[in-house]
Amino acid sequence: MNRCYLDWNATAPLRPEARAAMIEAAEITGNPSSVHAEGRAAKSALERAREDIATALGAEGADVIFTSGATEAAALVLAGRDLSCAPVEHAAVLAWCQDSLAVDAGGQVAVADPARSCLQLANSETGVIQDLPQGLAVSDLTQAFGKVPFAFNWLGIEAGFVSAHKLGGPRGTGALIVRRGTAIEARIRGGGQEQGRRAGTENLIGIMGFAAAAKAAQNDLDQGMAEKLTETRDSLMAALESGAGMVTFPGRDSRRLPNTLSILTPGWRGETQVMQMDLAGFAVSAGSACSSGKVRPSTVLTAMGIAAGQAGDAIRVSIGPATDPRDVARFADAWLAAHDRWRQRNEGRETAGKV
Repeated sequence: MNRCYLDWNATAPLRPEARAAMIEAAEITGNPSSVHAEGRAAKSALERAREDIATALGAEGADVIFTSGATEAAALVLAGRDLSCAPVEHAAVLAWCQDSLAVDAGGQVAVADPARSCLQLANSETGVIQDLPQGLAVSDLTQAFGKVPFAFNWLGIEAGFVSAHKLGGPRGTGALIVRRGTAIEARIRGGGQEQGRRAGTENLIGIMGFAAAAKAAQNDLDQGMAEKLTETRDSLMAALESGAGMVTFPGRDSRRLPNTLSILTPGWRGETQVMQMDLAGFAVSAGSACSSGKVRPSTVLTAMGIAAGQAGDAIRVSIGPATDPRDVARFADAWLAAHDRWRQRNEGRETAGKV
């Protein structure tokens, strides 16, 4: 069976450019904090990677603080701040913020006090993109980075955070980006790494892989990758809609990530669909990877006004630069076949119940 990976929002496959950079980094012996020649070589490589990531983000290099991932970066900037957020945020944000912001049916969030709020740029489940208000305290940029063009310096936010593995870099590497002059209290203390804001010897192998992936993702955007992914996503949506009358696509009327499609079929459990598609050779998810395996309605979909009884009936398809549109068409055929079997079973049960 030829498997097809359609879960890029959970983690993107490692880009060849990132793999090559990580192999190069493994040959660098020194500690970036050491003052001898080997240490200086490591420090130079670290700072080049910082500048490359800053360039891809549209931020100044000195404002990029390396972490173990977006979850740590979120804790670094959110802990102790008492910010407001919406229920559509990732669990790493909801762990620190009050989910009191209102969400409309299209997934858009109303922010009354930007300076005391955290708002994601794009949602991992629906792909809905937010219009960030000027003066926003913090934004989760993780899903948007490398998928849609933006510049941190133009967003008008105080801080944002990203993760390498969402755009084809290695797992376990991320960054917090802060506007110059923003005070950040270290949560991991020890040495003076990252200008005293995050102690611990920097993960040079992961960071160099991150930088290479960020450069490659930016090049993809420059070459029109977002438009190509949008075309593939919309073709999938049209195929499913024409073949399954009950299917809906949460967030479809909002601006969305070009690679993301949320598919909701009332009564057909999302985890059941995931298992059936897995057996057919397709990797999809029932929502955020951090909440998969937990049998409960999606907080993202319930926040958008979808009934709790139906908010567990969705799956997410997310694609990337290496996705073959022909594989997406094969997925559509497999999903529609499974949908027909599910519908026939339901009709059979309803008929039996009337006898």
